[in-house]
Amino acid sequence: MKLYELKAIAKRLSNFTFISRARRIEDNTVEIMFDKSESYFFNMTRGNSTIYKAPTQRPLQGYNAPFDTLLHSLLSGSKLRAVDVSNNDRVLRFTIAPKSSYKDQIVYLQLEFTGKNTNAILIDDNEVIIEALRHIDTDSSFRVIRPGMELLSIPSLERKEETQNIDDVDVYLQDKFTQMQSKKLEEMKKQKLSIVSKKIKKFAQLLNKLPNEKKLKIQAKAHNATARLILANLYQIKPYDTTLKTYDFEGSKVNIPLPKDVKVNRMSDYYFNLSKRAKSKAKNVHIEQENLASKKTFYENIYTALEEANTPYSLELLVPKRAKSLRKKEKLREGELFWIEDYKVFVGRNSNENQKLLRLAKSNDIWMHTREIPGSHVIIRTDKQNLPESVLKAAAKLCVDFSTGQPGNYLVDYTKRKFVKIQEGSSVEYDKYQTLSVLKEGVEIRL
Repeated sequence: MKLYELKAIAKRLSNFTFISRARRIEDNTVEIMFDKSESYFFNMTRGNSTIYKAPTQRPLQGYNAPFDTLLHSLLSGSKLRAVDVSNNDRVLRFTIAPKSSYKDQIVYLQLEFTGKNTNAILIDDNEVIIEALRHIDTDSSFRVIRPGMELLSIPSLERKEETQNIDDVDVYLQDKFTQMQSKKLEEMKKQKLSIVSKKIKKFAQLLNKLPNEKKLKIQAKAHNATARLILANLYQIKPYDTTLKTYDFEGSKVNIPLPKDVKVNRMSDYYFNLSKRAKSKAKNVHIEQENLASKKTFYENIYTALEEANTPYSLELLVPKRAKSLRKKEKLREGELFWIEDYKVFVGRNSNENQKLLRLAKSNDIWMHTREIPGSHVIIRTDKQNLPESVLKAAAKLCVDFSTGQPGNYLVDYTKRKFVKIQEGSSVEYDKYQTLSVLKEGVEIRL
């Protein structure tokens, strides 16, 4: 951030009198809503910090670190006394009177846009650190950033600062958001499309490797005939023989390779077992084919939904980051696990997984399915809580995205699992349901 930008922003924010909400929405980004309507975002990424203005956003995940708890309790509902640029440096300081204070308590939120030491710091009126986005020890800097430590001033550096007039700060910050969003969306989309593309390729390769049903039946028949020939000519085979030269049942000469390390009286069983395996594979290969094909279609639908997505939130919802260490054990063997505002959402990728999810779901969990369209069943783990409408809408969008790649207006029915009755396979009857309408837009084709 440039000094002239921070000065203009400080002047604009000084017009507000009240902070409605303060929270972290991404790892390094804080949203502050002023006067119940205007949201500004402070991206405190080291070496790439910025401020932008945009409509309020849902956090990508729940943030519950001490910094987040204190940021919310001290700033949300507080009075804004002043916004200044400290010591004519790239530091934005908010002077705040918290809502919950018994006396005329004053705290400060100091946002330091200082390259590698970029930070967001909560300070009391004695310049003692309450909490910070990043803690810094003596090994890294002479300015120790830890709760209970006095906050030392940033050494002043002489630098040439460019100057520029900003006519309308809000428009300027909104343009920044548009540019940043476009770049971020493109990078995220490219990354997540690559992840899903690899999964589609994996299932395509597994499908191609599946044995041919007709060939398996021919193999089963051939192995059975070989076993019967060995049984009929058992008296001719010596323990050291590697090949049986004989005539088949049609009178033609044949050379049969004999298995190594198998007793003579068990050689026919060896081929009978090969015949049984080939026959079993031939019988069940279509089941595996349907299973792999349905999973491939599932990820193809995700790929289409990623192409349609127009916000980072939508992209992150479809292909979340790798599970954190505390969630690694919660991965599913069958189906996919998603998180929406800290609620677990289970999605079946095919009929078999839909059946298993129905059996695993608890009675008060929410079940979802697109009306009159075969596709993924969605289970939302409620833990007997009332779900926010935003969670229901996001899960309904997932339900549609994973069930079809075609654009259109779809109806998604949902009810508690205890009102869903399994009929046959994953076919169900359900009662006491409600319905959400979900618009699935197609990918814009530019000529």
